[in-house]
Amino acid sequence: QVQLVESGGGLVQAGGSLRLSCAASGSTFSINAMGWYRQAPGKQRELVASITNGGRTNYADSVEGRFTISRDNAKNTVYLQMNSLKPEDTARYYCKGSTWPAYGMDYWGKGTLVTVSL
Repeated sequence: QVQLVESGGGLVQAGGSLRLSCAASGSTFSINAMGWYRQAPGKQRELVASITNGGRTNYADSVEGRFTISRDNAKNTVYLQMNSLKPEDTARYYCKGSTWPAYGMDYWGKGTLVTVSL
């Protein structure tokens, strides 16, 4: 089992920055990739950014150049640095830990709310 706890959300004005954190505990050895997803009211959950154990990153087109995902393996923590925030970035942000293909499970945190005002 893996537990994921997000933090760092809040209210920020457009153009501002936030850094989200996702702390993993439990069977963290089984995780081979971590990702940040978001879900706005009335919309489907979507991938924001992901990072593999090898450090390979992937970003949604909508956040490319503004958001940066990183990980601290010693702390079992993944970060999402969000700059130049826009009102359309408003959503609940979720952390996901993937254990595919070896263990075949995805784990999710409960999310942290990010609200970007004009």
